[in-house]
Amino acid sequence: MYARLPSILATAVLSGATMVVGIASAQGVAPPTPLGESHRPYWSDGWRGWHFYEDPPQEELVPTARPALAIPSQPTAPPRPPELVEFERLQKTLENLRNIAIMRPTEGNVRRYMQLEMQVVNRASYFADVAQRVAWATPELDPTLQGRPVNAQALEVFDQQQRASRSTSVESLGRDHVLFFFYRSDCPYCHAFAPTLQAFESRHGIQVVAVSVDGGPMPGFPRARPDNGIATALKVTQVPAVFLAQPYTGKITPIGFGVLSESQLLERIATVSSPNGEAMLPSATQRLALP
Repeated sequence: MYARLPSILATAVLSGATMVVGIASAQGVAPPTPLGESHRPYWSDGWRGWHFYEDPPQEELVPTARPALAIPSQPTAPPRPPELVEFERLQKTLENLRNIAIMRPTEGNVRRYMQLEMQVVNRASYFADVAQRVAWATPELDPTLQGRPVNAQALEVFDQQQRASRSTSVESLGRDHVLFFFYRSDCPYCHAFAPTLQAFESRHGIQVVAVSVDGGPMPGFPRARPDNGIATALKVTQVPAVFLAQPYTGKITPIGFGVLSESQLLERIATVSSPNGEAMLPSATQRLALP
């Protein structure tokens, strides 16, 4: 009897397992899945085959690493020239020593400032010498060769050429321009200026029309005209006064007030009558009905 006991127990266990499976199937409970078969499709299982659809097993999402944002690199500033660094250091040191000497003017503080200042002056003087040598060797950089010369002999030649050119220009203007000379008979400056205008008229070929503000005469201008209101229209409040006028257009522009030399008259007339003369000071030019 004891020899048959293991077989009897095995039969009982098998019968119990079969009963559990049957009960589970009847209640819709899935029997335990054997190892290695957790991912078998549902249609391959007999106990699940009657289902027409089953959600697929969800896959675990593995988070993907975000790509690192590219940070634009800042452009590196070019290295500063050592000369600029040295200059700024010297400038700052000189300023500090000066301020210290001002606030505490002891002998030592003042001496230190003056010694450093002397070094700066010597460097500036050496720079000026080098710049002068460069100008001597480079004509286009020599300021003494640009515009009006500084040498006395060259200046004399320059003035002669400029005077001849301006005289030709004034002579050309004399074809359709005149000079109005406003004066008063009791004005000593007007009497002193009158001979200059007479010589200017004969030398450069432009007519001078004398206009008497007070109605009195002026030696050298026997055909002087009395003022008919033009002096008031031009706001002539000081005499002598000279205006450049173009009678047929009525355009009239002041040349100057007071006693002027011949060279000043030439220079001013040439400047006023230049192509850009009116654009320089448009408010100075007026248009009147000239006699």
